[in-house]
Amino acid sequence: MSESSSATKAISPILLIEDEASVRAFVRTALERRGYAVVQASSGAEGLEHLAAGEYAGVISDIRMPGSINGADVHHWIKKNRPDLGGRIILISGDTANSETQTLLRDSATPCIEKPFRVQQLISIVETTFGKP
Repeated sequence: MSESSSATKAISPILLIEDEASVRAFVRTALERRGYAVVQASSGAEGLEHLAAGEYAGVISDIRMPGSINGADVHHWIKKNRPDLGGRIILISGDTANSETQTLLRDSATPCIEKPFRVQQLISIVETTFGKP
């Protein structure tokens, strides 16, 4: 890997896909305070548009979102279309007891943060999954 591609990866933002404005603001602020750049999407469809057009250090996505594209759909799209991001996905859920959510988490081995969560829990999983900024 050349120096320029290392530098590009280091400054690539994290894509945050979350429909709840308050959760989106909380996560964005926590990440930015730790030195991460963040691009926000308020729906799965908007998240896929960003993914198709940009480079990201990783993706944090809510699992359950209104609309036709949820976090599981985003996860499957990444695995198929952006395998380079396959190991750099973190899911967020307020409903880990749901059987569909449990199946996704079991089958994908993707880290999941259960709502509500603390800033340090978020940062710890982000640093482990994406690396430090």
